[in-house]
Amino acid sequence: MARTAVPGTRERILGVASRLFYDHGVRAVGMNRIITEAGTGKNLLYQHFPAKSDLVAAYLEGARERRARAAERALEAVGDDPREQLVALVAEVAALVARPGFRGCAFRNYLAEFPEDDGRGDDGGPGAVARAQLTETRAAIAERVARLDVPDPDRLVEQLWLLVDGLFLQAAYRDRLDDRLDPAGDAAVDLTRRLVGG
Repeated sequence: MARTAVPGTRERILGVASRLFYDHGVRAVGMNRIITEAGTGKNLLYQHFPAKSDLVAAYLEGARERRARAAERALEAVGDDPREQLVALVAEVAALVARPGFRGCAFRNYLAEFPEDDGRGDDGGPGAVARAQLTETRAAIAERVARLDVPDPDRLVEQLWLLVDGLFLQAAYRDRLDDRLDPAGDAAVDLTRRLVGG
């Protein structure tokens, strides 16, 4: 007999799946493991998420919402100056990647794990969610750079995006090396200040 959904079932499934996908990678986590750890039946899981790709897309949407809130808080704390906003965006990433247990950017991780899902279709699938997040994040940098009086705004956007990408990349292997990489966040923030002239 099929189980009846109880309030919070979808959130419980998504919470378990999100933790597993982030900790182990999407390919490594099967639906049976999610069913077991969420303590739900197969029918209930598929009632909420008809395919694994639906569950992965929901996981990435949740990560996207959390990233948007964090960026919004960082921007609100510094006011309207685009230079300070750019520094705040890089500083927020630097603080994120320094957290214990940080295992990389969920969106970059997904796109690296599934290069065939480049997200160019507007199907709302995982690749589209990941690509949209990275595109919007870069656009947020470009919008603030456009408000500065700099001779080559495109180059500055690329430089700042490289800093953000570098922070995420370094965080993926930092724990395997030694403590010499700990100041990377401070260095990225200092370099951002120099680049934007703040």
